[in-house]
Amino acid sequence: MKLYRLPLLIASLLVPYCAAFAQSEPAAEQWLQRIYSAMQQLSYTGTFVYRYDDQMETSRVTRLADAPGPIEKLEILDGVPREIIRSTDQVVCYLPSIMTVKIDKGGGRRPFPFVLPDQVKDLAHSYVVRKGGVERVAGYDCQVIVLEPKDNLRYGQKLCADLATGMLLKTKTVNDKNKVLETFAFTEIKIGGPIAREQVESGFVTMSKGWRVEISGASNADLTQAGWTVRSPLPGFRKVTEVTRTLNGAAGVGHIVFSDGFAAVSVFIEPSVATNATRHAGLSRQGAINVFARQVDRHWVTVVGEAPPRSVKLIANAVEHRRP
Repeated sequence: MKLYRLPLLIASLLVPYCAAFAQSEPAAEQWLQRIYSAMQQLSYTGTFVYRYDDQMETSRVTRLADAPGPIEKLEILDGVPREIIRSTDQVVCYLPSIMTVKIDKGGGRRPFPFVLPDQVKDLAHSYVVRKGGVERVAGYDCQVIVLEPKDNLRYGQKLCADLATGMLLKTKTVNDKNKVLETFAFTEIKIGGPIAREQVESGFVTMSKGWRVEISGASNADLTQAGWTVRSPLPGFRKVTEVTRTLNGAAGVGHIVFSDGFAAVSVFIEPSVATNATRHAGLSRQGAINVFARQVDRHWVTVVGEAPPRSVKLIANAVEHRRP
């Protein structure tokens, strides 16, 4: 080994070691709980920008938090028009360019832009959580909260939340080299106040009456009964969902979600005959989202996650099938 590389090697070994002994700040964890509560309880409407790689996408989101349950409307303002309406029990996607309405039934989806766990203390197993300074986003003073991963199996996060309400206004995702992979930031937002129900209704409802409708749904499942297991989930990640669903017209697709409390990784198991013949095995990436696909016993196993390439590959290679 060349001597000039030795300090780099030592540093790379010490980083996770030092992080493992660093302590999260209780005040920072309280801020995460506040962010979580704000995302659940507040009504708001605003425009945000999502940047990844050399791409940028602008969207408008409106959320009405009232009985019998919250409703969210997401409008994509750049490129091909799209609208997504999310309620407690389903997600409806309007795609006017192909005259299609996609309906995904079933609850448990992550509200926009994401949800933190009810038990924020779980994050301390995988991240060092600390407070940063105060910044200004979309005209609001906001508190910075930093999540530093304790290993190389997850990305770092920098959050910025409104000082008055806890509303999340900006996020930044970085890799182990501190390179920014993606950012989300409001450019303007109105927090609270009256929001009419018409503001969370799709503008395509009338014209979509003659469009093609694709309905998918999820049913709770135990995929071990079909012989599928994930040999060794990543440290800090636990299984939060296990269902079968209709995906891209194929029924009975297995779907398992693992989470470390912040990042989520999905495992899809599809019969090869039901998938696109042009699919290729291997790794692909968009921003902080990595995808790894491999074939297992005449099935495609696809892992999609807000995690480093190494993590999604490890999970994909841990999926096994034993004929019942």
